[in-house]
Amino acid sequence: MQPILVTGGAGFIGAHTCKNLAAQGLYPIVFDNLSRGHRELVQWGPLHVGDILQRTDLDEAFERYQPRSVIHFAAYAYVGESVAQPLAYYRNNVAGLIHVLEAMSRHGAHTIVFSSSCATYGIPDALPITENAAQNPINPYGHSKLICEQILLEVAAAQKLRVALLRYFNASGADPDGDLTEWHDPETHLIPLAIDAASGVAPPLQIFGTNYPTQDGTCERDFIHVSDLASAHVAALQRLGDGTERLILNLGTGRAYSILEIVSAIARLTGHLVPVTYGPRRPGDPAALVADASRAERLLEFRPKYSDLETIIRTTWQSRTDRTLSQRARGSRHAVSS
Repeated sequence: MQPILVTGGAGFIGAHTCKNLAAQGLYPIVFDNLSRGHRELVQWGPLHVGDILQRTDLDEAFERYQPRSVIHFAAYAYVGESVAQPLAYYRNNVAGLIHVLEAMSRHGAHTIVFSSSCATYGIPDALPITENAAQNPINPYGHSKLICEQILLEVAAAQKLRVALLRYFNASGADPDGDLTEWHDPETHLIPLAIDAASGVAPPLQIFGTNYPTQDGTCERDFIHVSDLASAHVAALQRLGDGTERLILNLGTGRAYSILEIVSAIARLTGHLVPVTYGPRRPGDPAALVADASRAERLLEFRPKYSDLETIIRTTWQSRTDRTLSQRARGSRHAVSS
């Protein structure tokens, strides 16, 4: 089987992508330092524990498994944290990518699929957002992703490197098969925060701003299911393998939902009301973000399968419930044994 090095493969989107790779007959090699990933999510190939900032760690993985392609997820990805710790983000995200590219060059790997973000666009001038829209990020996280995109395109122009830049919008949902649970610490995503509030395991959901120029005054976002994101990464890898040299694609649905629509849908689908509190707008939050994903549909034949709101909420609810039950069971066993 063809080995694919998946940096950050023990993370949420990375793990789902490894599952999809295996389903397509490929061999995912997870490269992760486990600082934010989880060993339990590595189920479809070996785990090579290593740090992208360490040349020897990367060389060991390339020498052992001989991958010719990389899917690069390994990055810090919290907007608020990036504002407080910009140097950490530039070191890990930008310098880390440089280390990966240097290792690829040393070991003859010529294909990379890069996990980018709609955060590179900043506050859009028009909706839906096309891949040709101006990129004016408003936080260090978005800046770090944009710098990485520029590095990749310049290296691709100078060397024999095939590159896919995938700018995805709001990753959401959880594995429909239940093999993988949603697992972020701290949790910052809207839907799991709202579900945890509804199930009583977290405080009320805080809504920042109710006077945006949207249908109900709350922010609107384009939510795409993590399993659809995973399939798009694999499709992009296969397209590069067929000879395409460069792909720059938005991954979204073209449909935005407001925060209050999400809250209402959770109540309707689960039978649990979402307690909420209200606060002022957060600086830099765009009123709405929605993707023009027509290029991905045309070039990858990408049509989201799980990204309807009902599937996103139901899979997230099941994942959060399973994790809560598992944590309670472990707590009970610990109490008995002690």
